[in-house]
Amino acid sequence: MSKKDFNELALKMHEEKLGKVSIQSKVGVSTKDDLSTAYTPGVAAPCLKIKENKDDVYKYTCKSNMVAVVSDGTAVLGLGNIGVSASIPVMEGKSILFKEFAGVDAFPICVDTMDIDEIVRTVKLISPVFGGINLEDINSPRCIEIENRLKEELDIPVFHDDQHGTAIIVSAGIINAAKLAGKKIEDLEIVINGAGSAGMAIAKMLLNLNVKDIVLCDINGALSSKSEGLNWAQKEMLAVTNKNDQDGKLADIVKGKDVFIGVSAPKMLTKEMVATMAEKSIVFAMANPTPEIFPDEAKEGGAFIVGTGRSDFPNQVNNVLAFPGIFRGALDVRASEINEEMKVAAAYAIAKIIKDDELTTEFVLPDAFDPRVGKEVSAAVAKAARETGVARI
Repeated sequence: MSKKDFNELALKMHEEKLGKVSIQSKVGVSTKDDLSTAYTPGVAAPCLKIKENKDDVYKYTCKSNMVAVVSDGTAVLGLGNIGVSASIPVMEGKSILFKEFAGVDAFPICVDTMDIDEIVRTVKLISPVFGGINLEDINSPRCIEIENRLKEELDIPVFHDDQHGTAIIVSAGIINAAKLAGKKIEDLEIVINGAGSAGMAIAKMLLNLNVKDIVLCDINGALSSKSEGLNWAQKEMLAVTNKNDQDGKLADIVKGKDVFIGVSAPKMLTKEMVATMAEKSIVFAMANPTPEIFPDEAKEGGAFIVGTGRSDFPNQVNNVLAFPGIFRGALDVRASEINEEMKVAAAYAIAKIIKDDELTTEFVLPDAFDPRVGKEVSAAVAKAARETGVARI
């Protein structure tokens, strides 16, 4: 069978369909009575109800199940800053994944500015229509500031999937991989190569799981007291990582580590470097399309478990395992935010999909199409929201 050219197939599909998203009415309008009920004069009744009680907007409009997928096009996939218009196909794709995997309505909002204040203001101004905001493909560290400000200023969930979705899936994989390797989470020593928003979010998430220590590395090596030119977010992370102030290149830092996590660039890790890691080492190499190390090379170096971001290798770190169910759970209880406890609950819910007797070195993360995932994640997230007091129904 010849290999499919997904680029050509995608171009054909997008051209034939004129994109992937359309608006479909929930109600029919085929008679005068239908028109009078869906629009004037009947529509005045829910308007007045919402005027009397603002929270009724959830009862009478699409807000209860609608998410905005917001991007400025500055960090699209592995393509970089390709511009806001060029980002639309990705945001459309994200929107249909919300619908297909969790029944959440979503719509692409691509903002033609790189100004942080303008983006925050724009999202705030359109937020009355939406029950949640999914930030997507915004470069670092701007994405962190934008998310933080929106979380402070809005009373609906705001979630940057490139950071937290990736962190949740990696954490789920680490939970199961550590179990299979006979290691305790709290004993793990981890190196993360890539000190951008995703790498820092993964570090925060793993700290919430009580791992022993994490060292973040960038192109210059370990983030340490000797590092120069760190941005404000990296300085904050340095304060809670690298307890022993290790310094040096990745090849030095990876020695003796239990886990390597890559969110960086192709071929950053060699099998010789893997050979210096601890026994039963765990490698998640997620650079796409070419990972930091291919699974066969990592295995040759002695890696016990290997995951990537690719669908053609085992243990794929695929964000669709997380974001649909997370928003489903948050929307179902009308959560005011997606907090750390909800993220941890999501990670454990994903990990528990695979029973202990089903775990293998090539099966530590469930399949993206496993129908249990969305249900389990949404239930766990909703429960955590109630337990932490951010659920409003």
